[in-house]
Amino acid sequence: MLTERQRRGTEEDERTERALITRTAEGDESAFHLLYDRLADRVFRYAFTLLHNRHLAEEVAQETMVIVWKQAAKFEGRSRVSTWVFGIARFRALDLLRKEKRGERVPELNLVEPDPAPAVQDRERTLRAIKTLPEEQREVVFLTFYEGLSYGEIAGMLGIPEGTVKSRMYYARRTLAEALT
Repeated sequence: MLTERQRRGTEEDERTERALITRTAEGDESAFHLLYDRLADRVFRYAFTLLHNRHLAEEVAQETMVIVWKQAAKFEGRSRVSTWVFGIARFRALDLLRKEKRGERVPELNLVEPDPAPAVQDRERTLRAIKTLPEEQREVVFLTFYEGLSYGEIAGMLGIPEGTVKSRMYYARRTLAEALT
């Protein structure tokens, strides 16, 4: 649960991001740069969660932000800006995975994860445990805990029922609890 202070901060962040996407849609490059600064690292981390490859995650992050610049006017406001952007990133990442599966692209074996904060052993242990989760569960954990999306937002973004999101989270939490105790 979010505290009142966290909730207000999240609401303020969303208002700011909506204003930036509106200005970006009008061609305001400085607004896009601010939006990029707010979202690009988060998009990279999400893409890395899906791809397990730093180079490909960077590629997806860059492609996603280019699409945001070009298609900002298509944001309809039915979700949070970050949810819309993560949807674009997810599509790009899954498209890369499909191309690699079909042999249209040769994957790089660069499985180095983003550097965790030094001297934070619990965080490293948690990250290792999260990496052991099945991909569907790992994605839901990332979107819930690292991006603060609601189950409803995740369900809409992934195109699955909210109950499926809850089920994936239940099994992920159970697995993580076992791994971390």
